[in-house]
Amino acid sequence: MSPTIQETIQKLREEINFYNKNYYDLDESLISDFEFDAKLLELKNLEIAYPEFDDPNSPTHRVGGGITKNFPTVEHQFRMYSLDNSYDFDDLADWEKRIEKTLEGEKVEFVAELKYDGASISILYENGVLKQAITRGDGFQGDEITANVKTISSVPLQLKGDFENRFFMRGEIYLDRKSFNKINQNREAEGLDPFMNPRNTASGSLKLQDSAEVRKRNLTAVLYQYISEDYPADTHWELLEMAKKWGFKVSEDHAKLCHSISEVQDFIQYWDKKRHDLDFDIDGIVIKVNSLQQQKVLGYTAKSPRWAMAYKFKAEKVETLLEKVTYQVGRTGAITPVANLSPVLLAGTVVKRASLHNEDIIRKLDLHEGDFVYVEKGGEIIPKIVGVNLEKRKSDAQAILYASHCPECGTALQRLEGQAAHFCPNELHCPPQVVGKIIHYVSRKALDIENLGSETIEQLYREKLVDNIADLYALKNEDLLPLERMAEKSVQNIINAVEKSKTVPYEKVLFGLGIKHVGETVAKKLAKNFNSIIDLKNATLEELVQVEDIGEKIAESIVTFLQNDENWQMIERLKAFGVQLEKGESTQEFISDQLLGKTFLFTGKLSLFTREQAEEMVEKHGGKNISAVSKNLNFLVVGEKAGSKLKKAQDIGTITILDEQEFLNLLQ
Repeated sequence: MSPTIQETIQKLREEINFYNKNYYDLDESLISDFEFDAKLLELKNLEIAYPEFDDPNSPTHRVGGGITKNFPTVEHQFRMYSLDNSYDFDDLADWEKRIEKTLEGEKVEFVAELKYDGASISILYENGVLKQAITRGDGFQGDEITANVKTISSVPLQLKGDFENRFFMRGEIYLDRKSFNKINQNREAEGLDPFMNPRNTASGSLKLQDSAEVRKRNLTAVLYQYISEDYPADTHWELLEMAKKWGFKVSEDHAKLCHSISEVQDFIQYWDKKRHDLDFDIDGIVIKVNSLQQQKVLGYTAKSPRWAMAYKFKAEKVETLLEKVTYQVGRTGAITPVANLSPVLLAGTVVKRASLHNEDIIRKLDLHEGDFVYVEKGGEIIPKIVGVNLEKRKSDAQAILYASHCPECGTALQRLEGQAAHFCPNELHCPPQVVGKIIHYVSRKALDIENLGSETIEQLYREKLVDNIADLYALKNEDLLPLERMAEKSVQNIINAVEKSKTVPYEKVLFGLGIKHVGETVAKKLAKNFNSIIDLKNATLEELVQVEDIGEKIAESIVTFLQNDENWQMIERLKAFGVQLEKGESTQEFISDQLLGKTFLFTGKLSLFTREQAEEMVEKHGGKNISAVSKNLNFLVVGEKAGSKLKKAQDIGTITILDEQEFLNLLQ
């Protein structure tokens, strides 16, 4: 008797899951890639033909292939807090004392876990099925990347056993070193630059538009926190054990239940020595109070839980040869010296280069040609030179002299008074600056021109098809079709995206022009005060500095840019092509007039929102933001470490001082 369709589908799923487990968990390939792909395709076709037998836990749901052009921003139901850091055992002892004082002498257990070096994620499960995955973002909201997370084999699509109807699992998505090295080997074979480190590669992989490409990266997820309105256990340790039974890869595998801080310290010392034996990167140990009831009593500060602490390992230092110093040219013309090193293993990755930042750093280190230098990783991520082994310096070694001319265009470098960096002043014709300005113009926060990545723009520049941003609007199909990796569809996508950018509002175009010191916020302020690019060009320095947040330095930069003949010719071309260079009808959402006639100023380090978000809230409710403390100020909203502005407001006496939560309450 031949098997039914449903039985065939189920058998294929079991076979594919078996081969997957052997490949990813046991590093065994029992069948060829061709045979595996054939089975997967057969299963996929059967599920399409017989949708009644579809299953959210099917391995076909991990294949990916869906294209996500925009990742929607989603608000976290439960805020994702950051952790306070400690770097020595005295910090941990002080933390323990604060806990004991709050809990009035109750006995406290701790769970010590590895601090995985990856990208934080929050995953929603409903009735045992993965429903949504959101990045950490700013802790209040993040990007929804569900399709990409579903491709990660260690994230269960369907849970097993007994579980709550609705809860979140928080964790870290990371790349093990083997997968990271394999990615870089493939990139180098294709003539591409290798990625710098596993952490940034994992984070970037999660935002790839093609989920099939995400799957190829072989990401791993470890889940370390259960979040819900109600908890099915009394302790964090019990929740980890339950999560493991449901099918999660959890941090319990490299964790310890500790009955005292001294046991925590033993755990830290063990992993400080053993961390490089792991096949993935960690940058410390996370310590949590085990009791969920005690966690509730301890609560949170404005930015961190009081019941958790991250112990950060001290940076590892190694010695290697400084082979030479080269120089990179950025979009704004800033020159960055780079130390090229003999490859050396540092904190689990091979280091070949380290930034030297500027001439002052080179002089401070007193670098000579052929020096043996000490390198460490700042925060376990960025390599930096911290010293020189003078005993190994040759007697005839020459001191390294900073470059006098641009390595790209040969123009004499300049260093302005009071600035650390050197600049290439040839901003309109220095190749990296020209390409960088175009890349900035098409970027998501500026004109958001899709299908024009940095490699494509570099190709257009090499082929002499673009020399400034206005040239993008002159591109034709016949210009692009002869280029490598260009087909009719991709060419038409580029043409359409460039055309669509003509509707982007004036303030974003201002930002996209790449005027030095004009970021997103300044561009918005300029667009608010000057209705068109012509009005902005005609503005005097005095008129510009009267605008909130515009100082003399920014004002001078604006005048210099707009008075330059080549820049203005480019702007005239943009206008002729139909790019928005004057203010249209205001699109800002107006919520209420609750703050009408009231003035606000924000100071100190804000943790519940950014300054820009706060100012936007004021305007949406009819209020006005001003830039200085005076008798005209109604409300001063203070964050952490508020300084002179707070004191001045207190001295005036008529200004209402609010913390961040009181400001939010005012809006409600």
